[in-house]
Amino acid sequence: MQKYLEATSFFDFDKPAVQQWADKQLHDCDTHPVAIAQCLYLACRDQIRYNPYTAKRDRAAMSASYLLDSGESYCIPKAVLLGAVARYKGIPSRLGFANVRNHLSSPKLIEWLGTDVFHMHGYTELYLTDRWVKATPAFDARLCRFMKVEPLPFDGVHDSVFQEYTADGLAHMEYLADHGLFADLPFDFIWNDLERAYPHLFSGNQNPLPQRSLELDLSDSEP
Repeated sequence: MQKYLEATSFFDFDKPAVQQWADKQLHDCDTHPVAIAQCLYLACRDQIRYNPYTAKRDRAAMSASYLLDSGESYCIPKAVLLGAVARYKGIPSRLGFANVRNHLSSPKLIEWLGTDVFHMHGYTELYLTDRWVKATPAFDARLCRFMKVEPLPFDGVHDSVFQEYTADGLAHMEYLADHGLFADLPFDFIWNDLERAYPHLFSGNQNPLPQRSLELDLSDSEP
């Protein structure tokens, strides 16, 4: 279990800024590990804005400390942040990855990727009450309002993964492939898969990274 508690260049909770941020989120939180995990989950979910257009092939940009500086990112660094602050508080953590189809994604994002399949969706697993529990802090509450879906809760007991359907019965998230679990962020594994999945984004004539947010995409697509 020790490897799931260690600081790394990605899970860099040994940085004072990461520790200070985590301590601030837990100021009024109960000291039980499940309560701590819940407080940290909500902070990672809602205080860091979800923006897939921030993705870049840069090791430093996928660390917890970088994410706190930027204030926005996509699912993988947000999962890393949750894992890092959990480890700081003595809760073992690891990362999981899956391919998903988001039926509510914006047309502009699908056009940019060239597919509606999103490779290497990242989530966190936390070891609580003698078992591993999935936590998915990707979509912040503000974005969920734009998407007209409920923010994904986490009770520290049951797996928290995206729902297959919305409350209105619309198709939401479909999990297609599981890439396994990792004690640290598998940087090369992730980006090699993304390059195979989206070769046009890595070619010499690749599309420039759009300076957009998913909220703007969704606003543009409204009638």
